[in-house]
Amino acid sequence: MKFTMKALLGAAAVLASAAVAQAQTTLKWAHAYETSEPFHTESVWAAEEIAKRTDGRYKIDVYPASQLGKEADINQGLKLGTVDIIISGSSFAAREFKPIGVTYYPYIFRDPAHLIAYTKSDVFKQLAAGYEEASGNHITAVTYYGTRHTTANKEIKTCADMQGLKIRVPDVPAYLAMPRACGANTTPIAFAEVYLALQNGTVEAQENPLTAIEAKKFFEVQKNIILTGHIVDHLNTVVSKTTWASLSDEDKAIFSEVMLEAAERGTKIVEEREAALVEKFKADGLTVSEVDKEDFLKNVLEKSPLEDYGYRKEDWEAIRAVQ
Repeated sequence: MKFTMKALLGAAAVLASAAVAQAQTTLKWAHAYETSEPFHTESVWAAEEIAKRTDGRYKIDVYPASQLGKEADINQGLKLGTVDIIISGSSFAAREFKPIGVTYYPYIFRDPAHLIAYTKSDVFKQLAAGYEEASGNHITAVTYYGTRHTTANKEIKTCADMQGLKIRVPDVPAYLAMPRACGANTTPIAFAEVYLALQNGTVEAQENPLTAIEAKKFFEVQKNIILTGHIVDHLNTVVSKTTWASLSDEDKAIFSEVMLEAAERGTKIVEEREAALVEKFKADGLTVSEVDKEDFLKNVLEKSPLEDYGYRKEDWEAIRAVQ
């Protein structure tokens, strides 16, 4: 039986294609954010980039907007094997390893640049290693989510101005630290219901990054935007214990490199959007005001001490010292 060279080459191509298909690993990357947000667009970019840099050995499908479950569910999914990679806040990582939650303590970060510098520091490596030891999961990157500010029915300049203020705050311990230290009455209302609660006076204030204030149109029912800047919020990119262990050292390096690049890209987008929003809110006639942050910090340290939340003072000091 005779085979032409063309037939032989064709057969070889089919076999090579089958080998690649057989060697390809499909992974699930999940998060709770909308498709328009950088946490999604840059995850999609990273998935495509990992496929390129590994010659197609990995196919990563990204599931946005809680398609595979809410944030608590996808964190649990890392253990159950229902997801391989997630984007999630440190408040969830702190459920496995409490000290990493110190990064939500008010005024620990000066600004986004300080947050990013922290992610390259020894104290970050120690906290990430503590989380990995407790959970088995590996943090590959940190993306800036936004700085949390306050909107209210009145102007606020000092911590004392919040005395008795009815404010909606997520039911996360470190998020409650600043308002409670200032004597505010905190109310945990579901995020989807905050606009109506502000409109009908159930609460008189709320706190969120500027991007969320704009997206949820809180500025329509609150004319004072107070740049309290109490939490420089962030999200971790986390790979499950099983998936991370299955990667070769070469692939671990590729995943880490790409995910860090994606985080840097996402951080830049968020920073640019926030800067533009300050100017937009002012142009729209809203009152945008600064506060005495040292006054707020002094009250937080005195009335909501680190130790109350299970955080370590040495971690706080090391992070504050990062330049």
